[in-house]
Amino acid sequence: MFNRERLLAEFLELIRIDSPTKNERQIADILKNRLLSIGMTVSEDDAGQRFEGNCGNVFAYLKGNLPKAPVVLFSAHMDTVEPCLNIEPQLQGGIITSAGPTILGADDKSGIAPILEALRTIEEQNIPHGDIQVVFSVAEEGGLNGVKNLDKTLLKADLGFVMDCVGGPGEIILAAPGQDRLNVMIKGRASHAGFAPEDGISSIVVAAKAISSMPTGRIDEETTANIGTIQGGRATNIVADEVHIACESRSRDLIKLERQTSQMCEAFKHCAEEMGAVAEIEVIRLYEPFTLAEESQVVVIASQAARAAGLKVITGATGGGSDANYYNVYGIPCAVLGTGMKKPHTTEEAIEEEDLYRTADLLVEIIKGIAKLEKAEC
Repeated sequence: MFNRERLLAEFLELIRIDSPTKNERQIADILKNRLLSIGMTVSEDDAGQRFEGNCGNVFAYLKGNLPKAPVVLFSAHMDTVEPCLNIEPQLQGGIITSAGPTILGADDKSGIAPILEALRTIEEQNIPHGDIQVVFSVAEEGGLNGVKNLDKTLLKADLGFVMDCVGGPGEIILAAPGQDRLNVMIKGRASHAGFAPEDGISSIVVAAKAISSMPTGRIDEETTANIGTIQGGRATNIVADEVHIACESRSRDLIKLERQTSQMCEAFKHCAEEMGAVAEIEVIRLYEPFTLAEESQVVVIASQAARAAGLKVITGATGGGSDANYYNVYGIPCAVLGTGMKKPHTTEEAIEEEDLYRTADLLVEIIKGIAKLEKAEC
């Protein structure tokens, strides 16, 4: 149905374009031209100005010929984690990897390329469809800053799909955690470690006691917590007066998320007070959790489309956040769909060539399925 050679060539081309987080300008301009060539109305917001990026989120809108059909959103992010400069992809035995010491960038260009190909296919083959909105976001990696600062007035969709999951085509993510980031500064008192250690208050010891007293790791099926970095101290002969701890809590249940964050804060505060130190804590809610019901319209549409494409349907939850967390908060029921990427964020990242084609086929089937609906049904 679609052009396999064109899809593969475009994916490999996009992979070669440098697009580190906050530096997506080059790929954004290329994608805007591609979207325009499909016949879409294209715009860009100013999200990047809010976090020192050089680019905003790219929006595109394709008018359909079925005005009663729901407006569907397809979204993927343009940025990639490092090392991501001068990527040279290689195709061997049906598997695409990086030929050098870099990531591949299938996260998330394995979402972008099939979206473009699906749009071309429905236009070239005159497949009836409703209105379609595309958002290619910036700065997804490292905190979902692009979608967090997105211009919500530009969103027109009734439901949506984020193409950004390590599962294969046919995998549907129904639930994802919210995340709190904790920046903790323990302030003790410096003293000479040899002459007068009793005059000091070691911020490192305070931090160690606090961390050992709090639950971390896998808390339960829905909840995790992690101590990410500890930085402090100046020399072995000085009792450390300051230490900074960066940590996080996640849960798919909002009450559990708030409970875990509170327990971590209380542990730092209690141990600091007990030892005569001070704990300064900043809590940042990076994103809210979401859960979709199996019978929700967006999940049913994805499941039916996957079966129509000959794919095995797998539904489940994830331990990471994506742009879908914000779309759901913005009132657009949005599921995350697998594209087949494997080992993202590593130099072993890979994707099967066939998964690109399966993803494009799935997207076409989703568009065809939504064309049979009316907005009231969503």
